[in-house]
Amino acid sequence: MIRKSRECVKELREHMRNGEGTVEILNLATPEELNDKGRLFAKITLHPGCSIGYHVHEKDSEIFYIIKGDASYSDNGETKIISAGDVTVCPAGTGHSIANHSGEDVELIAVIVYA
Repeated sequence: MIRKSRECVKELREHMRNGEGTVEILNLATPEELNDKGRLFAKITLHPGCSIGYHVHEKDSEIFYIIKGDASYSDNGETKIISAGDVTVCPAGTGHSIANHSGEDVELIAVIVYA
């Protein structure tokens, strides 16, 4: 199966997880296409000033692969700067957030898999 980029569903989420601004999510696969082992495979864009607020993953884990830009990432309460090429892992039972405090877009791939 091949899905052309124009066929991917884009959604806009205001104040995602109590974050700032509007987050763009380009859904790349459905949960069914992930064999119901996960609920998200998406490209996320954080425009300058946008963020995804801090939240805990109770029954799933989330992985980010940073494609473009620099972001502030809270890794279970410890804040670090992450950049293009970096990978973050938020295992079940831990929390995270991400914020774009730069003047350029931050783009990342996000995958959420069930624990």
